[in-house]
Amino acid sequence: MLGHRKSETEEKEELAASDAERELASLLTEGGLEDRNAEEEAVAKLSPRWEVRIQTERDPVAEETALYRRMAKEVDGRYGDEGK
Repeated sequence: MLGHRKSETEEKEELAASDAERELASLLTEGGLEDRNAEEEAVAKLSPRWEVRIQTERDPVAEETALYRRMAKEVDGRYGDEGK
């Protein structure tokens, strides 16, 4: 029974994988990756303490809600006259 001969593509993929594995191993053993401080990274990911707010003359969400409420008829009256 003859063994399976690898195609050129399979050989190239194996070489690329082994090159990547060698590079990863050298980075891990030689410390090539940047030293990162976990605490500093956690602080950097936090939201800022301030927000930017813009004061407007009208509220587009409230206007759209009022428009839909004028167009629609409530089936069960659960909202009553709120927001009108």
